[in-house]
Amino acid sequence: MRGFTLLELLVVISIIGMLAALSLPNFMSARERARDAQRKSDLKQIQKALELYKLDQSPPAFPAILPAPGTAWTVGSNTYMNKFPGDLSAPYFYFPDNVNLTYELAACLENQADTDGAGCPGGYTCSSGICYIVNEP
Repeated sequence: MRGFTLLELLVVISIIGMLAALSLPNFMSARERARDAQRKSDLKQIQKALELYKLDQSPPAFPAILPAPGTAWTVGSNTYMNKFPGDLSAPYFYFPDNVNLTYELAACLENQADTDGAGCPGGYTCSSGICYIVNEP
């Protein structure tokens, strides 16, 4: 009866172990990129809701603060967002300027190699040191 030797089994197991070790960091990076993509999408949704809010105000203005994550953003009979997005591990920063009718939204990014990232505004810092910033269009 012919089978595998112990040396052959050890070689195969070590090859499988090396492949698994090489793929794990790539998997973790993919998760970071996915969370960053969600943060960017959230900021774009908030940006659209802020523009709708400004159009409904007379005179045009932006809210002083944003709703808490997970709550509805409703003012009077207008619903701007059914569920306000948020990231509890990395909060979103909001800086309104109603004098110039501008604002700045920012979210911390995990992936330091993200080309959309920039320095964080307003003295806020992130663990990665990189923020994604959305301005009033």
